[in-house]
Amino acid sequence: MSFRLQPTPPARPNRCQLFGPGSQTRLFAKMAASDADVINLDLEDSVAPGDKDAARVNVIQAIGDIDWGAKHLSVRINGLDTPFWYRDVVDLLERASDRLDQIMIPKVGCAADVYAVDALVTAIEAAKGRARRIGFEVIIESAAGLTHVNEIAASSSRLQAMSLGAADFAASMGMQTTGIGGTQDDYYMLQGGHRHYGDPWHWAQTAIVAACRTHGILPVDGPFGDFSDDDGFRAQARRSATLGMVGKWAIHPRQIALANEVFTPSDAAVAEAREILAAMTAAKARGAGATVYKGRLVDIASIKQAEVIVRQSEMIAG
Repeated sequence: MSFRLQPTPPARPNRCQLFGPGSQTRLFAKMAASDADVINLDLEDSVAPGDKDAARVNVIQAIGDIDWGAKHLSVRINGLDTPFWYRDVVDLLERASDRLDQIMIPKVGCAADVYAVDALVTAIEAAKGRARRIGFEVIIESAAGLTHVNEIAASSSRLQAMSLGAADFAASMGMQTTGIGGTQDDYYMLQGGHRHYGDPWHWAQTAIVAACRTHGILPVDGPFGDFSDDDGFRAQARRSATLGMVGKWAIHPRQIALANEVFTPSDAAVAEAREILAAMTAAKARGAGATVYKGRLVDIASIKQAEVIVRQSEMIAG
């Protein structure tokens, strides 16, 4: 273990982030009543340019008027390459209630992008005497974002989570696909006349997870575009969970249960993790640094793996 320990990420469930356009107020109460852990009210891509001002007003009112329960409440602002983002930040911080937990910053390409929003937020919080400090989530959606992912992860003490935005990322990279996440038909190896499909998002997800874990941030998988494909969603979510991501976006209500299913440790997984911890406790009492559990070696590293599963289960239950 390095002398410099990794910080602990925020201790909150983040299995599913449900998105809804700020221009569609009829959805807000349904989102609040859903089983998603995080609500993302969107001012960016899902809102037409002519509806930006009205959507902002809708979201600000909904933050204070709707009972969001224990959900983590986030608003995705417009990108820094647009004329909308500064007004999003100013109006949210000056006019919205303290119920707002987080601002999501899209299309972050470098640490300076986060710094710009942080400086504005910090000034408004001080001027208005806001009682709660706003957190940030950023979306990696470009070649530049992935290239600078580590410095972005270290850019602000407000940063709590980081997501992969597959569609814009694919466009930035020049990838020949119109799919949003999931398997790509032309990304395969041929052996013995059989196709073996790879995961074109794997390397980007791994880079994001490593940067997030280094700096104590929650790594989150982004959207899966085909909301009629439950099996495809599950498959991508399971790959993401295996790599260390803590949750996934839902762009349709039917994806909420799927995300919660995948990112909630099963009873069997939790029971096995507890048994491993018990086996290692008994081994240490005997003066041993390792033992055998169900025919396989477990050691100090196994404790750390098991503790991750148990902590996640306890956090969700709590």
